[in-house]
Amino acid sequence: MAKELIIDMQNNQVTVSPDLQQFIDKFEPSKFKLVMSGGIEIRGINDMQRNIAQARAIIERLKLRLIVSHNAEMLSYRGFEVNNL
Repeated sequence: MAKELIIDMQNNQVTVSPDLQQFIDKFEPSKFKLVMSGGIEIRGINDMQRNIAQARAIIERLKLRLIVSHNAEMLSYRGFEVNNL
């Protein structure tokens, strides 16, 4: 079982799951912006459709236990999330 995201508020440390770290390394690490309780947020994407498809392809190719999610609100800041399953 993959290690889940762990947030230690006392020491301000965030540990990302191995699957998320592998995804970050493969998907343009400079676009990774924010660690959340269940995953990461990627912002500043110009071509949303292409980048979301690319993110899904990386997840599928590497057989990562992750999911891509996005909604209309995220479009306002050109972003999407990649979360642990």
